[in-house]
Amino acid sequence: MDILGLGSKIETDFILDPHGQRKQIEVKLDETKRSLQYIYYDGEDVSGTVQIKLKKNSKVEHQGIRLECIGQVEMLNDRSTVYEFLNSSKLLAFPGELTESTSIDFAFPGVEKPYESYAGINVKLRYFLRLTIIKRFSNNVFERDFCVQQLSQYPEVNNSIKMEVGIEDCLHIEFEYNKSKYHLKDVIIGKIYFLLVRIKIKHMEIAILKKENTGSGPNIYTENETIAKYEIMDGAPVRGESIPIRLFLGGYDLTPTMKDVQKKFSVRYFLNLVLVDEEERRYFKQQEIVLWRKQEKERDRAKQSSQQYAHYERPEATNNKFDDKLAANEALSPENNSDTPSD
Repeated sequence: MDILGLGSKIETDFILDPHGQRKQIEVKLDETKRSLQYIYYDGEDVSGTVQIKLKKNSKVEHQGIRLECIGQVEMLNDRSTVYEFLNSSKLLAFPGELTESTSIDFAFPGVEKPYESYAGINVKLRYFLRLTIIKRFSNNVFERDFCVQQLSQYPEVNNSIKMEVGIEDCLHIEFEYNKSKYHLKDVIIGKIYFLLVRIKIKHMEIAILKKENTGSGPNIYTENETIAKYEIMDGAPVRGESIPIRLFLGGYDLTPTMKDVQKKFSVRYFLNLVLVDEEERRYFKQQEIVLWRKQEKERDRAKQSSQQYAHYERPEATNNKFDDKLAANEALSPENNSDTPSD
């Protein structure tokens, strides 16, 4: 594709996987468009062949042909703001004249790809190849995106989450999740236990929320997205009742947790427990979870380079021991009429 819409004499094609061995994934470009992209990992070579195709009886004079491997962060609420964190360039051809279609091999060895590809509401992190045919007045520019995934090793510490929350003298519940860190195909297992029930609860639901923060300082934009929502109880509970939770993550479009990427954006995930009473008042409690990408079984572990693993950064330890009165005042409040998380 010629992104400048100029080079009518030229078409290009990027051959990245001639032997059909590399996996592809469908990547969301916007609300309506998706594309298939090859998957790469940190430290892997990016290599292949560029095919430059000329129309019949055409010739093109050029000042050189350049290929770049680029990683950048685009702020979608400000299209003019682009931050490059990777730019490796190669000159594929010296100045001359193209008189026929040609193929040129290329290789970017051991490319460091420190972040996972991401397409969000206000930000996009993308990797792509950019081919530039340099001309006297206007260049011909062609791009081909590829997807980068970051693999993490199993976290050494993965404590369960257990807290008692409620409204003083009205409602006390204890909720427990089996882990605090989950891989993207994992299953969240937990339970809700009612210690005291003196309000008329109509139903209870649990949701997975994604919170995307972009910008810094006073110019921080926060977007909340509900990835999934399940009703886990219908009707009034009684004291001593226990509600089981089993939530499969594999069917959702999730990414690993991302923290302060290039000091430009973060992506965090929360489990949001919501109780609704007969007067439609909503009581909620959020708990952050950490998501990470697990190596797939079919990948050859023996050949897996250690460079392909992202360093697993442990989140700061949180205090899971709640004072009863503090939890009662902060965790569930009838004054909160929205289950939208706040910073």
